[in-house]
Amino acid sequence: MTKRNRVFAAILLAYAIGVALLMWRLLADIDPRYRESAEESLVEVAHLVAAQIEQRWREPARLAEPAIDIEPLEPLFRDLYARELDAEIFGFRKTRIELRLAVVDANGRVVFDSLGRAVGADHSQWRDVRLALEGRYGARTTPDVQSDPATAVMYVAAPLERDGVIVGAVSVGKPARSFGQFVEAARRKTLVIGVTSVIAVALLVLLLSVWLVRPFGLVADYVRYVRAERSFSLPRLSRRALGTLGAAYNEMRDALVGRNYVADYVQTLTHELKSPLSAIRGAAELLHEASMPAPDRERFVANIECETARIQELVDRMMELAALESRRALERTAPVAMRALLEERVASAQAAAAPRRIGVALVAPAEATVDGDALLLQRAVGNLLDNAIDFSPAGGHIEVSLAVAGQRVEVSVRDHGPGIPDYADDKVFEKFYSLARPHSQRKSTGLGLPFVREIAELHAGRIGLRNAEGGGAVAVLSLPLSANTASPAPQNP
Repeated sequence: MTKRNRVFAAILLAYAIGVALLMWRLLADIDPRYRESAEESLVEVAHLVAAQIEQRWREPARLAEPAIDIEPLEPLFRDLYARELDAEIFGFRKTRIELRLAVVDANGRVVFDSLGRAVGADHSQWRDVRLALEGRYGARTTPDVQSDPATAVMYVAAPLERDGVIVGAVSVGKPARSFGQFVEAARRKTLVIGVTSVIAVALLVLLLSVWLVRPFGLVADYVRYVRAERSFSLPRLSRRALGTLGAAYNEMRDALVGRNYVADYVQTLTHELKSPLSAIRGAAELLHEASMPAPDRERFVANIECETARIQELVDRMMELAALESRRALERTAPVAMRALLEERVASAQAAAAPRRIGVALVAPAEATVDGDALLLQRAVGNLLDNAIDFSPAGGHIEVSLAVAGQRVEVSVRDHGPGIPDYADDKVFEKFYSLARPHSQRKSTGLGLPFVREIAELHAGRIGLRNAEGGGAVAVLSLPLSANTASPAPQNP
């Protein structure tokens, strides 16, 4: 049996045993609970009939009669049994009266029986009658046929009192089969619920066992590591345990969110590809016309090349961002001198901005060092500069500054373009969201700023973009200062 099957079987067996014990207890309690409810109703009926009989003794014409007056009971029950019923109670139809009534004198002898079977019989030894004649609560369950428990009848008795003396008792009975059908229905429903829950949990455990196998494998690796250690080292074992649990958590999290992540990416990528593909298809259809002038043909071919390059850039950027998002932490870090890095990126940006006469200046009065990946930080600063150049007007200028604020290094890139519209203020870091460039009215892939945000998060930093005072926008990349960096000396004003 494979590890997965063992995990599945163990969890399912434990749950099945628990459900079986619960079902056994519930099924055993159903019948007593219904009997208690029926007995409670019989108590009230018995006292109701006893009170009615006692009330007849208080009538002036009957004050001198010592006998129990049962005269009204016979026609009452004759008419009661003759009534036609058609009551539907929770899916069960009741068509007849099954209530029984017996009245006994002070010696326990039956003076009235609603069924007419036991008149004159001695019931003084029946538990309900005996206890009622003694002034105590009495109840019993007795089958009509001694060898057939299905004919059991529940009885409850109430005493008859005259001038404070017990002179008889009223015994009310109801066949157990009258509520037995409800007991069986409740048992069937309980069993259905129990079996359904076991099946549902079995499916759930089957899914969970797929994701639990790998974490158990990591735990097994940890156990083998502990066995292989010659000397006991609590810190080393703790780091190993935390690493094992972390790997298990990351794998389970990736399994849970990976499907939605891929679905979102496919949906957004498909949406972004629609526009360039439509342009390529339209240009290709027009190129089939033999009478098209040469200048128009060259223009449509240029459009195809431009849209193809746009698709290629979109795919490349998306693959880079997806690879970056899959990284949970930087594999290797090294001290990165930020002033030297900014000088290199500013020099490259000056060449890119020269055709539109945009100046790029660096203000870095002090050196600052961060721990991270120099290549990724270069890409982040480069993306911010590219974004600033795109939104700068011809002949404008861009300021790049480096500052240390407490234990953080802040790299600011400011342009003097139109700024961020109010409607886009909270969307600039969303994937595939882009604003039209003022000079070309074209949009980018919308992946540059999300790429910068991922790089910042990998370096335990953050990125912000806001409108600057006096116009334009300013992007601020904040990173933790390297622990090996000495605090800068205060500068004279």
